Amino acid sequence: MAYEYLTQEGYDKLRKTLHHLKTEGRAAASKAIAEAREKGDLSENAEYDAAKDAQGLLELKINQLEMKSANARVLDPSTLDNSKVVVFSRVTIKSVITKKSVTYQLVSETEASLKDKKISVTSPFGKGLLGKVVGDIADIHTPRGIMKFEVIEIAAA
Repeated sequence: MAYEYLTQEGYDKLRKTLHHLKTEGRAAASKAIAEAREKGDLSENAEYDAAKDAQGLLELKINQLEMKSANARVLDPSTLDNSKVVVFSRVTIKSVITKKSVTYQLVSETEASLKDKKISVTSPFGKGLLGKVVGDIADIHTPRGIMKFEVIEIAAA
């Protein structure tokens, strides 16, 4: 069984989303089905079919979030080892070619957000950085080939 490592904030957001889908999401799906059912013959009612499909997708998403929630392990980033890159590390890397530096935080897939500079540990960048120490060169496999980055700094989130 694979655990989903989350911050407390990420776990709370997951639970809030799950609660919303189970309450308001299910109510909206039921209402859409009821309205479509009122429009007549169900065998030729595309709106009814679409509402049933939407309900099925909603239930699938609820099931997936329940699995993530059940397998979640909440970690306190301040208690993690900063001598190497681990989940929740804030890592500053520098491109070997362009010499540009950027700082990312490694997080679970659920919490990943490029806008917030949070990358998933399961992404090519995340996989390439995990376990590295300051001074290591990380080979990141991308569609354009291998990119090399030097680990400049590792800090707690």
